[in-house]
Amino acid sequence: MKKLIYVFTFFSAFVLNAGLDLGAQEVSGDGKSQYKDSIVFKPATTVDSQLSGKDILHIMPSRQNGDKADVNVYQSAEVSSSLKAHISANNNRTISGYRVRIFFDNKQTARVESEEALKKFNVLYPGIAAYRTYANPYFKVTVGDFRTKSEAMEMLTRIRREFPSAFVVKESVNYPVVDKAKPYVIDTLKVLVPQETSMVD
Repeated sequence: MKKLIYVFTFFSAFVLNAGLDLGAQEVSGDGKSQYKDSIVFKPATTVDSQLSGKDILHIMPSRQNGDKADVNVYQSAEVSSSLKAHISANNNRTISGYRVRIFFDNKQTARVESEEALKKFNVLYPGIAAYRTYANPYFKVTVGDFRTKSEAMEMLTRIRREFPSAFVVKESVNYPVVDKAKPYVIDTLKVLVPQETSMVD
C-alpha cells in the first residue's frame, strides 16, 4: 500500500493531467466516482534487486541448489553479525552526487510556481526522479540522481530549452538506476476519479 501511495503521489500530476485514460472503467459503489486505468512511469530499479539487502556470503553457488559447484565460506560469528548490521544500516543510504536544479526562488508566488515546475517536468520527462523541497525561505525543485557532474551536465543540456535558468548542484543523491538505457518502466495504475455525468433534457 505504501508503494502504491508513493507512485501515485510522485506521478499524479502526469497521470491525471495528461489525460491518458486506458478505459477499463469500473464504477464504484457510491455512484459518484469510478476507477480508471492510467499509465504511470516508474523509475527503474536503482540497485540489483536480486542482491539488495542480502548477505552475499550465504547465497553462494551450491550443488544442492542445482549449481555446478559448491562454494563454502568460513567466517567467525563476529564477521557474520557485522555484515548483517551493515546491511541493515545501509538499506536507505544515499551517496554524494549531482542533480539539476530547475527552480529556486523565495517570492510570494514561489510555492505555486515550484509546484508548476515539478508538474511540467514530470510531464515532459516521465520516469526521471524529481524532488520539490523547502528550505526557509526558498522553494526548490531538483531533478535526477547522477554520480558524476558530466552526467548532470548532459541532463542540463537536454532540459535547457524548457528550463533556461536550470543549473547543476552537488548534493546527496539516491542511487542512480542500474540500466541508463531504460531509466523508467511503464505500468498502469487504477485511479479513482469523479464519474462523468451527461446532461439530460
